[in-house]
Amino acid sequence: MCIEYLSHYKFHALNRLVERCDGNKGACIIIPLLAWLAINCVLVFIGSAIVTFAEPQAAGSGIPQIKCYLNGVKIPGLLTLRALVAKVVGVILSVSGGLSCGKEGPMIHSGAIVAAGISQGRSRVCNLDFKIFESLRSDTEKRDFVSGGAAAGVSAAFGAPVGGVLFSLEEGASFWNQSLTWRIVFASMVATFTVNVLLSALHGHPADLSNPGLISFGKFQNSSYQVIEIPIFLLMAVFGGMLGALFNQLNGKLTVFRKRYVTSNWAKVTEAVVVAATSAVIGFILIYTVDDCVPTPEEGDYEGHSQAGCADGEHNVMSSLFFKTPEQCLIAVLHSKPGSFTVLSLALFAFLYFILGCWTYGLSVSSGVFIPALLTGAAWGRLVGMAVMSLFPQMGYDYGAHSKLTQGNDIGKYALMGAASQLGGIVRMTISLTVILIECTGDITFGLPMVMVLITAKWVGDFFNTGLYDLHIQMMGIPLLPWEPPELSYDIQAKQVMNTPVLTLQLRETVQNVYNLLVNAPQLHSGFPVVAVADEPLKEGEYGRCKGLILRSQLCFLLNNKIFLDDSAQGSTPLKLKDFRDVYRPNISCLDVKLTEEERTMFIDLEPFMNPAPYTVPLVSSPLHSASGK
Repeated sequence: MCIEYLSHYKFHALNRLVERCDGNKGACIIIPLLAWLAINCVLVFIGSAIVTFAEPQAAGSGIPQIKCYLNGVKIPGLLTLRALVAKVVGVILSVSGGLSCGKEGPMIHSGAIVAAGISQGRSRVCNLDFKIFESLRSDTEKRDFVSGGAAAGVSAAFGAPVGGVLFSLEEGASFWNQSLTWRIVFASMVATFTVNVLLSALHGHPADLSNPGLISFGKFQNSSYQVIEIPIFLLMAVFGGMLGALFNQLNGKLTVFRKRYVTSNWAKVTEAVVVAATSAVIGFILIYTVDDCVPTPEEGDYEGHSQAGCADGEHNVMSSLFFKTPEQCLIAVLHSKPGSFTVLSLALFAFLYFILGCWTYGLSVSSGVFIPALLTGAAWGRLVGMAVMSLFPQMGYDYGAHSKLTQGNDIGKYALMGAASQLGGIVRMTISLTVILIECTGDITFGLPMVMVLITAKWVGDFFNTGLYDLHIQMMGIPLLPWEPPELSYDIQAKQVMNTPVLTLQLRETVQNVYNLLVNAPQLHSGFPVVAVADEPLKEGEYGRCKGLILRSQLCFLLNNKIFLDDSAQGSTPLKLKDFRDVYRPNISCLDVKLTEEERTMFIDLEPFMNPAPYTVPLVSSPLHSASGK
């Protein structure tokens, strides 16, 4: 709602300035340009500064990081209250500031943060601690909550509860279980219902629950297609896959450039402002240089229609593309009547929005790629539909004055397939994306061609490079283990890649040894094997028999709480799992612990705290042996 209101006031302010200069293209038109630049730059400056200086983890959509978290990689700062505030405020200002981005991706991150906070039931910032949530403060429970929160975010954004469940399953399947399914289904349904109630109340009809999500593609009244059109859809999918691969390749090169040269915080904010200014300048130039005036519809949504140099009763096509939020523009491209957009306007818009979307993703702002990809694909998909209807009039299409295609749905289906092709070629998701798009349209008729389009776009894109989210995971250096081992690595054995010498601890270890190990070992070592050493001397390359695994965070907790034993002690201080969960920050530092000389000579009994059944593999284990079951 904030985005809608800000965009509404922004449009009316700019439209008033444009109408004052109607018929006068002299110095007067500079005033709307300066106003447009000022509004965009101020909004994006504030949004980028909040993200950059308050919480950098709020940048982007957050989907790559959430995917890593759901698959077992913990990222500091990802699920904090600060990240939530920066995410929400940042995406409002980014979209309202005219950047080529959407709010749907950040909604997934926001839902995950809310779920993580609920599972913990406490906040250091608000100084709150609800004891009732103590049993949910394990990493496993928190991960399950985050999985449900991500699904609820998809459900709230698109009004797609089933798509949200499948998104969570497709992106975080490493730790999925059957009992988690019904919980996430329930969470997604509640999220959809809550958004429906709130939006219906804000729109003035609380009893009419007709707003299932933040975006809806609208109903396609003529949702039929012919068998002969399926090959056309598949050719569009091939084109969308290649465009998606090009998008990812360009964005990857741009990300490398940013990591090398755009390093300071102010440089990141400046780049975001430059992109916002460029977007405004491009829109302004297209509105006043492209002579695309079409009759204003007698009825319909006038939001974004500006006369901008056109005759009375007409409006500028480019203004209807740039004076709307991306979501409103997408709906217009999908459902506008034939003749609402010209070939030139759609071609220029698709090309330039593709460039702006590629430039925007990766900025230090809160933004998503779903809507820019859908909008770009819908624009060139509508072009394909116009070409098909012109080249094959025998298929029953008619552009004449007595055309029955009053809703533009026969063109709209090509725009829909183009949108699916473009998005599928960029993010490379198939199952969840198909269901999300079907739920957004509210029609199962296009289910089969849509899944064929998404699979084809993924196959074509994968031939050139990886998906956008996986690409950024690699760029960020997050150690996410892929489903399949890299090529030419099937015969690599564990002993060839393991760290040597092995850093081990004995069942009963001195405090000094534990402290030295934690201080000197790299931070990448989050766990250490606990071994039992026999009386006879060990041979070279032997470290004893593995008895368990203990985490760095557990060792730090034991040091900070002085859980030590002297020579005469036989047992260990009794501790419960709750004692470890009560440590709010599991990555507590061991460097600040103060140890006396007497304490350094004492012992720590690790056996009660270690995991006695860790995963182990033989030295000669390899991916080939794992695949063959040997």
